[in-house]
Amino acid sequence: MDDYGTKNGNIPLIRLENIGMIYKIGDISYEVLKGINMTIEKGEFVSIMGASGSGKSTLMNILGCLDKPTSGSYFLEGRDVSGLTSDELAEIRNKKIGFVFQGFNLIQRLSILENVMLPLYYAGLHSKDSEKMALSSLKLVDLYDKGNKFPNQISGGEQQRVAIARAIVNDAPIIMADEPTGNLDSVRGADVMKFFKKINEEKGATIILVSHDKNVANYGRRLITVKDGIIISSDTIDAGV
Repeated sequence: MDDYGTKNGNIPLIRLENIGMIYKIGDISYEVLKGINMTIEKGEFVSIMGASGSGKSTLMNILGCLDKPTSGSYFLEGRDVSGLTSDELAEIRNKKIGFVFQGFNLIQRLSILENVMLPLYYAGLHSKDSEKMALSSLKLVDLYDKGNKFPNQISGGEQQRVAIARAIVNDAPIIMADEPTGNLDSVRGADVMKFFKKINEEKGATIILVSHDKNVANYGRRLITVKDGIIISSDTIDAGV
């Protein structure tokens, strides 16, 4: 890898250069991230770990274009997105990033199928193809026959799988997962993580996972550890789970 973070002459999917983040509360400033440098290649499955307050969630928010850094540059597919407007960042999120959160974030009054179709609706797609795309995503997470049910009619593990289907429905090249097993027991959590691996391997999506649980993080192929706002290690996970 050369000084510009390229590998074999290819531009990495993600490159961070000296990313810093400072939050201000009144007259007090908190330096949450301190000169973060990292690259993520297309098709990687990267886990980010760190204790509470380490800066891992702030790093995830920047990677997901949910927040802008105080300093430094964020290159996404070679484009510096760190200085874009809120509307421009929203467009990137809509087209390139799917999100899976700890709390599922499903709309209770909508059916499972309608929940999965939401990103397509926001993208302006209202054709019959939208339903086919949503059903295809549900099939990938083994919930093809649950489309007519509502969130309160399925288990927590199934709800998280619906959230995964929603995240991939528009073929976003990047999936961000923030503590996706945090509300699940170990059995259902392991079941959910197998689908992240499946999406990474079969669809080629780049997975970026934040977790405090080493067992969950080990589903990735690379483990980045954050402490006190800096990256202290980046290690390949040889076998995964």
